[in-house]
Amino acid sequence: MKPAQLVTRGMSLYNERKAMTTLWQEIAENFYPQRADFTLTRYIGEEFAEHLYSSYPIIVHRELSTSFAAMLRPRAKDWFQISVHDYDALSQPAKAWLDWATKRQKWAMYDRIACFIRATTEADADFAAFGQCCISQEINWNTEQPHLLFRTWHLRDVAWAEDETGKIGEIYVKWKPTIKQLVAMFGEDALHQNVARWAKGIENLQKTECMRLVVSTDIYRGQEEQGAGFPWMIVYMDVLNNHIMAEHPSTNRGFTLPRWQTVSGSQYAYSPATVAGLPDARLLQAMSLTLLEAGEMSVRPPMIATQDAVRSDIQLFAGGITWADHEYDERKGDVLRPINQDRRGLPMGYDSRDAQMRLIADAFYLNKLTLPPPEGDMTAFEVGQRVEEYVRAALPLFEPMEHEYNGQLCEDTFDLLLRAGTFGSVQDMPKELQGREIHFKFVSPLHDAIERKNASVFMETAGLLEQAMAMDPTAAYNVDMTGTLRDALEGVGLPAKHLVPLADVEKQIAEAQEMAQMQQEAELARTGAEAARDVGQAEASMAQADAA
Repeated sequence: MKPAQLVTRGMSLYNERKAMTTLWQEIAENFYPQRADFTLTRYIGEEFAEHLYSSYPIIVHRELSTSFAAMLRPRAKDWFQISVHDYDALSQPAKAWLDWATKRQKWAMYDRIACFIRATTEADADFAAFGQCCISQEINWNTEQPHLLFRTWHLRDVAWAEDETGKIGEIYVKWKPTIKQLVAMFGEDALHQNVARWAKGIENLQKTECMRLVVSTDIYRGQEEQGAGFPWMIVYMDVLNNHIMAEHPSTNRGFTLPRWQTVSGSQYAYSPATVAGLPDARLLQAMSLTLLEAGEMSVRPPMIATQDAVRSDIQLFAGGITWADHEYDERKGDVLRPINQDRRGLPMGYDSRDAQMRLIADAFYLNKLTLPPPEGDMTAFEVGQRVEEYVRAALPLFEPMEHEYNGQLCEDTFDLLLRAGTFGSVQDMPKELQGREIHFKFVSPLHDAIERKNASVFMETAGLLEQAMAMDPTAAYNVDMTGTLRDALEGVGLPAKHLVPLADVEKQIAEAQEMAQMQQEAELARTGAEAARDVGQAEASMAQADAA
C-alpha cells in the first residue's frame, strides 16, 4: 500500500468521527477542562475553567479517575499475577517461573524511566471522562540500557476501526514531533530530504506532521512476503512529504485501547458516568450562577435614587459616601434606599443544588467505591446480603477495568517483554508453559468483597451446624470444615504466609486421628485388662469360698 493511500485511509476515519470529537469537547468542558482542546486550540497559561461557576463536576471526575489506580493498581500490592488456565495442575518449577516473571514484569513497568504511573494517570482521567483511552507501550532502544516506555495519547489525535470480530483493528495516531526527536528515533538518513536539511541547524526544534499507523499485515503488504507470520505492521510516516520513515512487523499493536461501554454499530465507547452526569452538570452550572447572582443581590441589593436629589455617583462600597442635595425635603422619602428582596426562595435553591450534586456523585459511582460499613449488630446473613449488594453495584465499574484495561495492558506488556528477551530465552521456559496462553489474575475491591463473602458464609454455616448437631450429632459430617475455614480465613485477608499449607494440615489431622485411635485402643486394652483382672479375682474368691 502506498503512503498516500495510508494517509487517505486514516483521514477517512478522522472525518467519520468529527461528531464524536464535538461530544468529547462538551464533556471535557464540564468535567475535564484540561483536555478541552478537541475542537479548539489551547494556549500556554490559558485558564481552563473560567467558564464554570461550580467546580464540583471537575472534583467528582477527579475522584473517580484517581480511584482507578488506588483500587485496581495499588502500588503496595501485587495487583496482577501471571497465570494459565490450569494453574493448580502445574509443577512447582512452572509456578515458580510464573511468580518470577510476575515480579520481573512489575519491576519493568514501575521503573521510573518507563513512565508507567504518569501514563496511566493520564489514561485513567480519559477513561473516566470519555470511556476510552489510548496507551502505547514500546521498548526504548535509544538509551544505554533499553527499557519500557509508556505514553498516553490524546483521543483527539487517535482514530481506529474494528475488524470482523468487533475487536480494534487498524489504529491511526497523529503526531507532531520535533525534527530533533525524529533524528534521535530513526536517524537522519531515514528522514525525507525536506526534513533532513534542518536536522543539524537551530531549526531542528521545528515540529512536523507525522502519523503512526498500525495496520494488519495482509492489508499493508497484500501478497508480498515481507511481514509474513506477523499479524501487524507498525509504520511511522512523514505526512507532509508522504514518506515512510520506518516500518516493522509486530506480534502486537503497540497500543492498548481499553473501552468502557460500547454501543453496537460504533467503534467508539462511552463513559456511563459522563453520559448520566452531563445534563446534571449543565444544570448545576446554571443553578450555581443563579444562586450566586441571588446571593450578591442579597448582600448588595439594587438601589433606588431620587432624581436631582443625589449630587454624586452612588458609592456602593465600604466607606463610600453618596452626597445628596441639602435642600431636599426628607419628608418626601429617602434620597437613596435599597429595593427589598424576597429571599424565601434561597434555601430551596440551595437544597435543589445539593440534590443535583448528589445526582452527579451517584452518576460517577462515588457511592459504589467502598463497601458500606456495618450497621449495628448485623447477623452473618445480613453481612452476606450487604456484600452481595455491593458486588452487584460495583460490577459495572470494575469488570471493564479489569478485562478491557488492566488485562489488555498487562498482556500487551508481557508480549513485548517476552519478545525483547526480558524473561530470557523461550527455550529456558518450563516446557509445560511453552506455547501456552498466558492470562492475568488481578486484585481489586470486587475480588476482596467476593472473598470476604466466604467469611460470612462460614459464620452462617457454623450457626446452622450448631442447631443441626443439637438434633443430630452426625450433622457435622456433611461439611468439609477444613476447606470452609480456609476459604473464610483467606476471605478476611489472612496473609498466605500465615496459613499452614493444606498438605501439612492434612498430615497433622491424620496424625491426630491416628493418635486418637491409638489412645482409644489403649483405653480399650486397659479396660479389658481391668475386666479380666476383676474376673480373675472373682473366680479366686469363689474358689476359696467353695473350699471352705
